[in-house]
Amino acid sequence: MSTGKQHVPSIIKLDPWLRPVTDDVIARYERFNAKLAMIESKYKSISAFSSAYKTMGIHYDSKHKYWIYREWAPAAHSLYLTGEFNDWNTNSHPLTCIENGIWEIRLSYAENKERFVHGSKIKVLVNSDIGSHLRLPSYITRVVQDEDTKNYSGQLWFPPRYNWKDDDFNFGNKDQLLIYEAHVGMAQEKEGIGTYTEFTKIILPRIKKAGYNAVQLMAIQEHPYYGSFGYHVANFYAASSRFGTPEELKTLISTAHQMGIAVIMDLVHSHTVKNLNEGLNLFDGSETQYFHPGERGEHPNWDSKLFDYGKTEVLQFLLSNIKYWLEEYHFDGFRFDGVGSMMYYHHGDEPIDSVDKYFTQGVEWDAITYLQLANYLSHKIKPHVVTIAEDVTGMPGLSLAIQDGGVGFDYRLGMGIPDFWIKYLKDIPDEDWSVNEMWNVLNDRLPYVKTVTYCESHDQALVGDKTIAFRLMDKEMYYHMQVDDTNTIIDRGIALHKMIRLFTIALGGQAYLNFMGNEFGHPEWIDFPRDGNNWSYKYARRQWSLVDDEQLKYKYLSCFDQSMLLISLKNNLLLASNYAQLLNADEVNKCVIFQRSGLVFLFNFHVSNSIPDYEFSVFEDGDYSIILNSDSLEYGGHGRIDEKITYPAVYNKKDSSFRLRIYLTNRTAIILKKQSKSAR
Repeated sequence: MSTGKQHVPSIIKLDPWLRPVTDDVIARYERFNAKLAMIESKYKSISAFSSAYKTMGIHYDSKHKYWIYREWAPAAHSLYLTGEFNDWNTNSHPLTCIENGIWEIRLSYAENKERFVHGSKIKVLVNSDIGSHLRLPSYITRVVQDEDTKNYSGQLWFPPRYNWKDDDFNFGNKDQLLIYEAHVGMAQEKEGIGTYTEFTKIILPRIKKAGYNAVQLMAIQEHPYYGSFGYHVANFYAASSRFGTPEELKTLISTAHQMGIAVIMDLVHSHTVKNLNEGLNLFDGSETQYFHPGERGEHPNWDSKLFDYGKTEVLQFLLSNIKYWLEEYHFDGFRFDGVGSMMYYHHGDEPIDSVDKYFTQGVEWDAITYLQLANYLSHKIKPHVVTIAEDVTGMPGLSLAIQDGGVGFDYRLGMGIPDFWIKYLKDIPDEDWSVNEMWNVLNDRLPYVKTVTYCESHDQALVGDKTIAFRLMDKEMYYHMQVDDTNTIIDRGIALHKMIRLFTIALGGQAYLNFMGNEFGHPEWIDFPRDGNNWSYKYARRQWSLVDDEQLKYKYLSCFDQSMLLISLKNNLLLASNYAQLLNADEVNKCVIFQRSGLVFLFNFHVSNSIPDYEFSVFEDGDYSIILNSDSLEYGGHGRIDEKITYPAVYNKKDSSFRLRIYLTNRTAIILKKQSKSAR
């Protein structure tokens, strides 16, 4: 290796497996530095470079008293602004090409103040090699759909300056993230689309009460097809109007901040819709304006277009989008969708069986440089920002600082964990579960990779899949969830639902995520309105009345989840060292015991064996007491364990260890905590 005096990133020391590709790791770091240097040299700073949304699109110049509209369309022949202000005349308001493919038009306030007004609709006519097409401005911040024609138009949006009330918000729990993944539209119980205002008034208090300190909002960027879950974005700067106005979204975020809840945005920069009427595809008539040409610009699985991250104007469009959402809407961070797809030409669909395949073979370097720039910019704008990568490929250094050889994310999603639980629940009988395999899978991560652990997200709730609750209890949930109804299937389901969640948060990473409603075992899948269901909203909603009903068992799961999160925060569980310490793994009795953050976790997954005086070692002398017991009647358990008992650690001369004994009932999870001296 000819590294010379080059900076050798610390990831090489952290992960000796990467030593053979040291030069490639250095090259990744140097590509980032070179691109950043180019930006800072030409545009003074990355912040200035990423402020294009302040000059592109439509803005009012108060000094010169005119509106100005700018659009980047280098291959276009001509552009014309049209809309309600000029009775949709497509010839009266031509734009002029000023430089570098940027077109502009200025409209005098005095001449247009009566018609170029807040709320009126606009489009731009683009004449190009492929003909004349009415398009939506690329940087448009408000897009609305006509109820009759279903066509989308841009909308002029000149509201009074928004009065933010969250200036003192500083998310102090970035290192103890408890994320509530939510979709505004389907968050309500009504059979229809929920609004930002309803979410603010009805759902935020639920999230606060449940104990989550961050909400991750899906489907915020405008998307023409509701059933895409927001992942086929057309208008990157527009907050989806189907949920309400930009100001109503800002009120949601401001209110969340006042409640101590951070707001993370599900950001889609991995691809975009092919639509000509709404999106960026062929905007100026060329295939290569925003995207790669040919097959490289097409996502084979998602039927969408792929950005050319090596093009300066594309970088500016996407980086400005990041700054826009952070500054204009006060978002606290992003969950970057499709990172695994972005980083490889094969989109993560091919096996990565050698270290070279992470750095050279099939790797999309420009996309990785973009992700580094995106993380660098995000943390520069808002030091306490949270960035999360959706990636299942295991890219080395994904959640490691850029200067250390990483990509700069704060966290990666532990996507293998829900897959593991699905495999167990779907394919393996309870009596064949291996506690050693469970332990190994939940700890299968690199020590320097901070991970968001979760047992299920929205992915597992969609039609074609099943939530954990539905896999466990299926149709029995419709008939046997009354508190006075004894049913073995429901009993098993409630017990394992609690154990799986506690096992996941206790072992899987440094942050935790849950999809809305799953904390109480929401019984049905998600199915958005479509032809196949007669455009019904029956399954595109959340039935909160189930958990609110004191006569139903859903309340038990909700109560357990709340206690689990509270204990996690109080004991700094997610701040603990990367890995728990294994105390006992018993395949015969299906018991596994470990310690993390000073807490002792006991799990008995056996289908029937309840073991009196189960003995195991602990690290410290002292008296231990139960602080969480999944078998408690409060959580829908059988109440078989006396929680008032204190368990003294007894010194064992044979192996110089301290031993505890406890009644460990089947399908039960327990947390023990050493009592303080004053408590003894």
